[in-house]
Amino acid sequence: MPVSPAMSEDLAAAVADLYEAAQGVLIQQIRDALNEGWDSPLWAQLKMAQLGTLQSAINEVIVALQANASGAIHQAVAEAYNRGTQAAVAELGAIAPTVAAIPAGSHAVDRIAQSLIDDTGPVYTRILRQSTDVYRAVIGRASAPAVLGAQTRRQAAQAALDQFANRGVTGFVDRAGRAWDMRSYIEMATRSAVARASVEAHTERLGAAGVDLVIVSQAPEECPLCRPWERKILARTGAPGVRQVQVQHATEDDRTVTVTVAGSLPEARAAGLLHPNCRHTVSAYLPGVSRIPKAQPSRGTFEDTQKQRYLERQVRKWKRRQDAAMDDAARTAARARVRAYQAKIRELTADTGLPRKSHREQIATAR
Repeated sequence: MPVSPAMSEDLAAAVADLYEAAQGVLIQQIRDALNEGWDSPLWAQLKMAQLGTLQSAINEVIVALQANASGAIHQAVAEAYNRGTQAAVAELGAIAPTVAAIPAGSHAVDRIAQSLIDDTGPVYTRILRQSTDVYRAVIGRASAPAVLGAQTRRQAAQAALDQFANRGVTGFVDRAGRAWDMRSYIEMATRSAVARASVEAHTERLGAAGVDLVIVSQAPEECPLCRPWERKILARTGAPGVRQVQVQHATEDDRTVTVTVAGSLPEARAAGLLHPNCRHTVSAYLPGVSRIPKAQPSRGTFEDTQKQRYLERQVRKWKRRQDAAMDDAARTAARARVRAYQAKIRELTADTGLPRKSHREQIATAR
């Protein structure tokens, strides 16, 4: 059975759901803290006096999130490692007894999980700071001299809170300099970790069985980073670069075959193959037995997939706006925008043949 980042996509989503659920709770806490006493001339002073209470409530959410996320991360990495192991077992049934004797909770699992936990550490500080900053900003907008009357004050507060709901907790920058919101950042980081766990487990087991070559699948709507490696044979380890090698036939003694190796798996991964959203798989290549798959037409383009992800983000954004709504009119308007973007997704998937992934349109709810 081939190994791929996609095989552990559900594990990354489960971890990211915890953070998104926490973000939803924060929006609701801020909304509820603001949404009373609009007619009082001392509204701004009363709201600022409640800041300490709000901070305590936010800290409770952060403590619970940190505990739950750490456990979920360890569980996700261990399961990904196990899936990578089982993928190798399925390909090479002869080594199943050896694989079964190796526990899934190995040192590699602890190492990868702890690295991810360390990477997500700054998230919690940012949650508290941005939440309180938003609360202060909403009060400032709603109590500005130009704002008169309870209803206008409410509208100003709604506009400021909507800005936070639109973007969520932000400011996370990866090593490539790209900016992410919290949920996307956590999901990206977790996908990287679980993909690393499953690929490491898979290649380690192949190596234990004496398999030194792997082959990359073709995936529909491939991205430019992965395209050069499609349907190519790679060495599990070793030097980079294209070369021809003489290797032993997989099933026939005293026979060798010539194989063109496009590079090493670490080289390909460093160049972008098996990135967090990658749909390519890597499987054992048995010289003289395995066949390079034929090129298959794509259902759409890479740009189509990126458009779909954009529309999914818009659906989630307007669902957060529903949670932030302080009255029925704002809630109804947000719901209408959700339906409009969902209609665009249906149209896109119908036109291109891309599968609709409704789970990516959902926002997690607090447990």
